[in-house]
Order: sequence, then C-alpha cells, then structure tokens
Amino acid sequence: MECTVAEYRRQAPVTGDALGGLIVGVTSPAPREAWLAVLAADPNALVSQTPDWLDCICASGTYEDASRLYETGNGRRLVLPLVRRRGLPGPLAIEASLPWGWGIGGLLAPGGPQAEEIAAVVRDLARRRVLRISLRTNPVQAALWAGLQGRGIVAVPRLSHTLDLEGGFATVWSQRFTHSARGAVRKAERAGLRVERDTSGRLLPVYHTLYERSLSRWAEQQHEPPWLARWRGERRDSPAKLQAILRTLGERAQLWVAWLGERAAAAIVVLQGANASYARGVMDKELAGPTRANYLLQRLAIEDACRAGCRYYHMGESGASQSLAQYKTRFGAVAQPNTEYKVERLPLTAMDRALRGLVKRIIGFRDVWQPVGAQRPRPATGFDAAHEPDMGPSWGSEPDGSNAWPGYRHDAEGDESHLR
Repeated sequence: MECTVAEYRRQAPVTGDALGGLIVGVTSPAPREAWLAVLAADPNALVSQTPDWLDCICASGTYEDASRLYETGNGRRLVLPLVRRRGLPGPLAIEASLPWGWGIGGLLAPGGPQAEEIAAVVRDLARRRVLRISLRTNPVQAALWAGLQGRGIVAVPRLSHTLDLEGGFATVWSQRFTHSARGAVRKAERAGLRVERDTSGRLLPVYHTLYERSLSRWAEQQHEPPWLARWRGERRDSPAKLQAILRTLGERAQLWVAWLGERAAAAIVVLQGANASYARGVMDKELAGPTRANYLLQRLAIEDACRAGCRYYHMGESGASQSLAQYKTRFGAVAQPNTEYKVERLPLTAMDRALRGLVKRIIGFRDVWQPVGAQRPRPATGFDAAHEPDMGPSWGSEPDGSNAWPGYRHDAEGDESHLR
C-alpha cells in the first residue's frame, strides 16, 4: 500500500524530533521514476539496488515490494530498496534490504548518502512495528554506517573485498594485479581455454551442472549430508532464480564460462551497472585448477567492467577465509570491514546463531575455511598450485554472519557465491 507524504505525517506525527528533524516524508513503495533518478545520481549504486533487481526478488513469490522513498527538509530524496516477506502480519513481518542470497541493499542518495541521513533512516526503521529489518550495506560506504547504536539494533561484522578500477584496465593490470595473478592469467591463456560471455541464459544449464558438482564437493568437505547440501543449494540458487535475473537484467547480468575443449571448466556471474559485482562462481576443480580458468575469467570480467566505465569491481564477502581473501587481493582488491545491521524486536539473530551451532554439532559439520591470521605454508609461486578458489555464496553469507554454514566452501580460489 502506498503511503504518501501527507498520509505519513498523519500516521507518524513525530517525524520531526524522532527522526532528527531531517526527514519530512516517506512514500512506500518508492515510485519507480523517483527511484531511477536517485539511482542514476548515486556514484556507488549497484545493480542489486535497482528496481529491476527488486522485481527479481519479488518474482520468487516469497517477498513483496516495501521500498521506501524519503524526502528531506532540504529537498534531497533518498531511496531504500526493501522487501517484506509475504504472509506475515504486521507485528511478525520480516523486512530486508536485501534478503539473504540477494546481495547488497542499503541507502541510495544523489552523490551518495550522508551519515546524518543514514542515522535518520535507521531511526525511522526502528520505529516501525515489524519483527525484524535487515540492512546489508555497500562496503565502500562502511565508514558512513559505522557505529549505529540503539535499542534492538544488532551489528553483524562483515569483511568484503573491492577492487578500485580508477585509471582503467591498463592501470589495474600493471599496478593492482599481483605478479602471481598475472602469471596465472598467462598460464590460463597458454592452456587453450575458450571463454564465452552469455547474457541470455543460454549457458545456464552448463552453470548448474558445475554448481551441482560444487555442492557435492562442499558436502564431502564439510561432512554435510549430500541431500541437505543439495536442498540448501536449490533453495538459495534455483535455476528459475538465475533465469529470472538474466531475463530481467539483460546486459547487466553476465555469465562467463571457460571451456577446455568441449568441457566446461569454470563459470562466474557478474552484475554490471555503474559498478560491477562478482556474484557467483562454480567450477570443475579437476579442470579449473591446473588451467587457472578462474583467473582468466576474472581478468576478462574486470577488463569488461573497466571498458564499461565501472568505478568499482566488488568481489563480495570473504568472511574468515584466509585463502579466499588472498585470492581476491591478488587482483588488487582491498579488504573492507563493514557491518550488516538488524533492527529487531526480539533477539532473533542470537537465537538463529545458537540454532545453527546446534545443528552443526548434531550432523558433525566441519568448518573447513581457514581463519584470517592462521599460518599456512605457501609455495614459492605465491599461490597454491594445487587448487583454484573453491567458494560458495556475494549474493550471500549466512544470516547470522557465519560464512561456512550455507553449504559453500572456501578452499583456495574458485567456487564462490557472493550475493550475500
């Protein structure tokens, strides 16, 4: 139901002092024309913050549009991409910007949001009578979101890696890629790999074949029942979900596949708008490891993002995986500690974390990632020649902040899901 500025004032007469005197009105769902105007004016905007992306989320049937357009006293407009879980009454409603498995949300504003605007929006959300609201924010804006406090506000630490594309690909290749990354790319080129870039969905069956192999491998490594890994993998990334994304976004959603002869070695999904996001990665480890297929895919996707004028190439969450962090830094990506916020009326995050821990102990689940800071022997080449990165979900790490439970594995460098 749309709530106009006048209606909002009648429903919430405390807008002034309660929201710091900054917000004078809210419209929900956000009108698309206004949303697109704000999106175009925000230099850090991501594809996952677009109306089309929100439509993909709602097409799953689980969520409905709850986006919010804020108007400030000085004439600025802010947009919060937001969805509400269907079928739950107001006091039990669950809202998210964005839900687990769907990437980064957070606030959009011309020139980027200001700290006081973020604080005012969070105050507005805290006043709403819903059970929980989750905010997954843009890592490059981490400093603006830092330190939010208040009753019911839970901070979940995250660690992401982002590559600065300033200067174009020649600069990125020569000054930000490490020597080992450039060497791995050259090895991949000598291996005779062939790469295809698909924006139609034609190669989705290939992707899902690799994804199913990755799920089986993750299950074995984590001591997880195969049926549970497959169920959770299907729940997170069904063929219908990725098909809807590619169909709706067109050129903004890219599926890159590396082939060795007639066999697919690895595939990645990249979202490209004003900024690019590496969202998914799967592989046939026996082929991708020796050929360095993932390095070639990343090189081509980063070059394409530079050519398109993107400012940043987001490489997603790294969690506590040292090997995954090392892989991303070889391309010049910089670690960016950031925070996911949950506004809760009940301690759902703590209960969820406890429940997940209990289930892990019952099934004998093994956290096989290596914590950042752990000592690990490294070969003279600067990377583990036996492995490519084995990465599970950027359109997502787990709702409780853990990175090993969702059924994905951080081995060294290749299967990954970043839509957190």
